[in-house]
Amino acid sequence: MSTPAAMAENKAKLISETRRRFEAEYVTDKPDKYDPRDVERLQQDDNWVENYLFWRHDVIDETLKMLDESFQWRKEIAVNDLTESSIPRWLFEIGGIYLHGYDKEGNKLFWIRVKYHIKDPKTILDKKKLIAFWLERYAKRENGKPVTVMFDLSETGINSIDMDFVRFIINCFKVYYPKYLSKIVIFDMPWIMNAAFKIVKSWLGPEAVSLLKFTSKNEVQDYVSAEYLPPHMGGTDPFKYSYPPLIDDDFQTPLCENGPIASEDETSSKEDIESDGKETLETISNEEQSALLKKINLTEPTSKAEENEKVDSKVKAFKKPLSVFKGPLLHISPAEELYFGSTESGEKKTLIVLTNVTKNIVAFKVRTTAPEKYRVKPSNSSCDPGASVDIVVSPHGGLTVSVQDRFLIMAAEMEQSSGTGPAELTQFWKEVPRNKVMEHRLRCHIVESSKPTTLTLKDGSFNVSDKTSEDMCLQFANSRSESDCSPL
Repeated sequence: MSTPAAMAENKAKLISETRRRFEAEYVTDKPDKYDPRDVERLQQDDNWVENYLFWRHDVIDETLKMLDESFQWRKEIAVNDLTESSIPRWLFEIGGIYLHGYDKEGNKLFWIRVKYHIKDPKTILDKKKLIAFWLERYAKRENGKPVTVMFDLSETGINSIDMDFVRFIINCFKVYYPKYLSKIVIFDMPWIMNAAFKIVKSWLGPEAVSLLKFTSKNEVQDYVSAEYLPPHMGGTDPFKYSYPPLIDDDFQTPLCENGPIASEDETSSKEDIESDGKETLETISNEEQSALLKKINLTEPTSKAEENEKVDSKVKAFKKPLSVFKGPLLHISPAEELYFGSTESGEKKTLIVLTNVTKNIVAFKVRTTAPEKYRVKPSNSSCDPGASVDIVVSPHGGLTVSVQDRFLIMAAEMEQSSGTGPAELTQFWKEVPRNKVMEHRLRCHIVESSKPTTLTLKDGSFNVSDKTSEDMCLQFANSRSESDCSPL
């Protein structure tokens, strides 16, 4: 049986050999065949090469053919230069293709509303560009996380059946974006398309046919919960697509509308928020704080092997170490995931720490994909230059945290003369240009064990103040036992 080290070494050899042979056998003779940016990325991005190898079962000859076809297509359709302006506006406006919501496994949903598609040779290239636009945008953001294609055939007529377009979509996942397909959920397929989908199955090949899931209202919730399904599928999702602006694929409300943001008690004052944070921190004894800081160990370097061993054997509850995202306006801790207790131990509040690293006031707001679930204090406020703000996040009583829930922190610099009251902030968010807004996303993580024994950080992850160290202690302690926290 191969050891992890041997497997990693073998994978590295496969990646290296794939790069060498692609350069020698494909690029050297016809350098203009591909976009040089793709060739450069192939030499630098191990994950990208690995995706192609995985899809071709580590057979290098087959992988090279796939890379050749994929890279030619990327140049032909100018994937690296696709923007909103590359695609006719009406294609965005009809809302036939977009990303929104998650399936039960936490995979992003890629919606294709077939009823909005009319077969027309004059527009097929632009429609293909729209598919590529969304997939490239998603791939750059998520780097390898699979999507579930929601092929919605409800209210579809014969004019919408375009097998060339269907074949292109399949090729996107077979060749152009390998390893990105979780499954294709086909909803409400009319009988008239039975013959057509026999052809589709032949295109997919025997391995991928199992990824096709034919559903009606009765079966679709086997794959996607009601909260991410529209009413015509038997769901409760109130989302309605509109354009412009281009929807954010997690947080759909346009920036100019100032919401919905994560819910916050309007009666709560700043003093309440600050005292709440202090109160919780005070429930941790000095000895516990010291012990936690020793375990966190911000200064001593840790070898990769030691770190992995500690994480694997002692902190299975923490899938990733806590860290700081260092943005241009704000440093945000934790960097990627908010930790909540499991259902058995009771959902507990957690903390987001924002630190303003600019010389101006920074306005911020917090949005979530599930605003009905969470209380966030403060959710729409500002942070002075050099100062930190503690944001307390807690689920409403009785509601369960889901790993599919996401939080978005938006931030923008304000003029020194600007006021920071509710009215001024509302006006500011209406007027601030989109390209001036920093955005950072956080996932939810449910800690299964209520008493992890230690916490290991990536070497060099922290270079922060004592205050942030205390905040880390607070967050870690919040996941330890119910008695450590007073309810909001």
